[in-house]
Amino acid sequence: MLVIAGSDSGGGAGIQADIKAITAFGCHAMTAITAITAQNTLGVSDVLVLEPALVVAQIDAVLSDIGADAIKIGMIGSSAIADAVANRLSREDARVPMVFDPVMVATSGAMLADAATIAAFERLTALATLVTPNLPELAVLSREGPEALAARTRTAVLAKGGHGEGERLMDRLVCVDGSTETWIDGRIDTRHTHGTGCTLASAIAAGLAKGERLDAAVAAARRHVRAAILTAPGLGGGNGPLGSPPCNASQD
Repeated sequence: MLVIAGSDSGGGAGIQADIKAITAFGCHAMTAITAITAQNTLGVSDVLVLEPALVVAQIDAVLSDIGADAIKIGMIGSSAIADAVANRLSREDARVPMVFDPVMVATSGAMLADAATIAAFERLTALATLVTPNLPELAVLSREGPEALAARTRTAVLAKGGHGEGERLMDRLVCVDGSTETWIDGRIDTRHTHGTGCTLASAIAAGLAKGERLDAAVAAARRHVRAAILTAPGLGGGNGPLGSPPCNASQD
């Protein structure tokens, strides 16, 4: 699996969380890093966005030699990188599943994408098999909701309900054919949820890499994330990282 995303120095989200999730699902993770962040559980203090040519060079290096059974896209860093990645991935076999987590805001509240980058997300969304926005991100991508986004981009949408109100959260999968599936769970009372979006998207991509149906891959990834939240080690003074549940936790 190839992951295109930013690095989290605190190890809770980004490339570090992606590798952990992909490994838990029995896949091999390759990376194309888009940005380096200085961050911990309290927030992001600095960001260095890499040159688009270097991001594409990383993609070329691994795909030309090893190839990929799935691709996960996370933090992009700039509109130039978004366009460069879209140009490169448009040359890939359409049968390679791609999961795009449109990272815009960190758990700490730090903005990780500017207006031009968000506008460029449309191209990446159209290339993807699945896009996984949380509710604030969905509001930016489509004012009409997940059905409109799926119809416009011809990409399945997993609208994540973690930012909603109430004691229960709802995740809703809208497929390109208009069919839907909904999962409703009780909220877990914890502040240690840093990296949930990265972990979920990478776990879904790992399931797709192994040939699972989209709904089955989403269900298994959700179980894994809940297990990871429940086993969070409680690190740091802010939003701490998830735990590392046993590999079979996703099947419980």
